[in-house]
Amino acid sequence: MIRTSRISRAGRPPAHLPGASRFRRAAPYGLPVGWGVLAVAWKFGCPLARQPGMPVRILTSAVFLAVGAGLLLVARRRLRRELAGARAVAEATQQVLLRPPPARLDGLALAAGQLSASRGATVGGDLYEAVATPYGVRVVIGDVRGHGLAALGAVVAVLGSFREAAHDEAELGGVLRRLERALQRHLRERARDEHPAAGGGAPAHPVAEEFVTLLLLEVRPDGRLAVLNCGHPEPYRLGDRVERLAVGEPLPPLGVLPLPAALVPDTGVRLLPGETLVLYTDGAEEARDRRGRFFALEAALARGGERAPEALVGQVREALLRHTGGRLADDVALLALRNDRVRVPAQPAEPGLRRPRPAPSTHC
Repeated sequence: MIRTSRISRAGRPPAHLPGASRFRRAAPYGLPVGWGVLAVAWKFGCPLARQPGMPVRILTSAVFLAVGAGLLLVARRRLRRELAGARAVAEATQQVLLRPPPARLDGLALAAGQLSASRGATVGGDLYEAVATPYGVRVVIGDVRGHGLAALGAVVAVLGSFREAAHDEAELGGVLRRLERALQRHLRERARDEHPAAGGGAPAHPVAEEFVTLLLLEVRPDGRLAVLNCGHPEPYRLGDRVERLAVGEPLPPLGVLPLPAALVPDTGVRLLPGETLVLYTDGAEEARDRRGRFFALEAALARGGERAPEALVGQVREALLRHTGGRLADDVALLALRNDRVRVPAQPAEPGLRRPRPAPSTHC
């Protein structure tokens, strides 16, 4: 049996050893530090360096300037590598946490987009998801109070619960109750972590904690929408015209007040083939330009015309960035879905064909 040594043939430790990791981190600083040591030794150990005169001073200053510039360049290069790694981790986190919906889902074309108000962040306090279930395509979009990394805990709780409950619960009200319980658990855990002396009870003032405005809907096979609205902006329907849909009386946001005993979805709206439904968070309508004017979301959707959902979401995102100059005060999430299901009309009977007559009875 051949045993491998922990020291390579070149005399260097393997990459997984702690000493090798420290050596890799310190190696880029070796040359500037070496120059610095030589410069200090030359300055204080060489008699020529201590002689008065402008040429000597210029030479000494140039040596120390070169050493300082080398250290700054090495540090800058390392910071850029660390920033690139952090961005890669953030993008991977977004793909897992706020993953883009599939382009097509049970006859629907979908697209989504998100803009974070936190500089350098790719995820924030907005959430969305769409899944195909035996009860229809179920979609959720929500907005956690606040934005940035502080709201990620509530986003994780609500999205994780939705991805399970959407398949398990036959009624849309049951899905919403599961989301409420998941958020309540998150709030209790956060209160216990922030205030250990309180004994882990529920927050005394829920309004002071996170709450979530949320729109939960179900697109049934015939295009009928079942909608539960917890204080969220109402969606737009794009067809022959752009119209804002009234989807019943809104419920309180999750985390503020308990849900009522009866949760009856609004089913008065239908999404016909070819029509597009646009869901969004309030950051889209509340975005302002330098003069304080609000973003005209309805006009931006009207300019989208009959574009595909992906093109429509991209156009609205670009319009938002132009309107705000890239400086958003709140996170923005957009989700568009178009009904691409084909309506098959009833086929008339061909002329000349007769229905078969029933066989004559043999009983007397």
